[in-house]
Amino acid sequence: MISPLLANVYLHYVLDVWFEQEVKPRLKGRAFLIRYADDFVMGFACEEDARKVLEVLPKRFGKYGLTLHPDKTRLVAFGRPSKSSSGASQGTGTPGTFDFLGFTHYWGLSRRGYWIVKRRTSRSRLGRAFAKITDWCRGHRHLPLREQHHVLVQKLRGHFAYYGITSNFQALQRFRSGVIELWRKWLGRRRRGGQVSWSRMLALLKQYPLPPARVVHSVYGRTANP
Repeated sequence: MISPLLANVYLHYVLDVWFEQEVKPRLKGRAFLIRYADDFVMGFACEEDARKVLEVLPKRFGKYGLTLHPDKTRLVAFGRPSKSSSGASQGTGTPGTFDFLGFTHYWGLSRRGYWIVKRRTSRSRLGRAFAKITDWCRGHRHLPLREQHHVLVQKLRGHFAYYGITSNFQALQRFRSGVIELWRKWLGRRRRGGQVSWSRMLALLKQYPLPPARVVHSVYGRTANP
């Protein structure tokens, strides 16, 4: 493991400079590198280029005592799908997906019927977020409702501030619904054998409302739900 600060300094030379000065001039097609700390994605217009770089990348990292994550390092066909006038997909297969910075990136149709890259909260990040909410609700279920509500509001707002991007609204709603369910579950366990009915929970939410799912970062230049 390497800290984000050291990763930015070390990988700038090991990866960023190397990719720009030595790799790109040798490629047949266009290519790009996006890196955040020790997490990065490379894009190639030519599959042959991608395979060559994937072959040499472990050697480059190994030269400096670094290794690539075996489960995260893979080649993904991510070309824009073609579409017939009837709306049926054409081509040899469905483009793959990949996870980066907590989001699963995939191709989807816009409201106007154009193929665009969409993003949703990755399954692993969503599961991790629910696990943290579970731990907090379980450990703080005996706090006064007002205090629990205050913290959960902050947690939801923090989640929406990061994951609240265009095309991810359904995942935001799913997270909010999951938080409500977990809160209800652990409120019911304040006393042995207790349970909070949904009618009681809905009444509680009127008194202590949780913020609605909200798209904070819009690719269309304004904040708006889908």
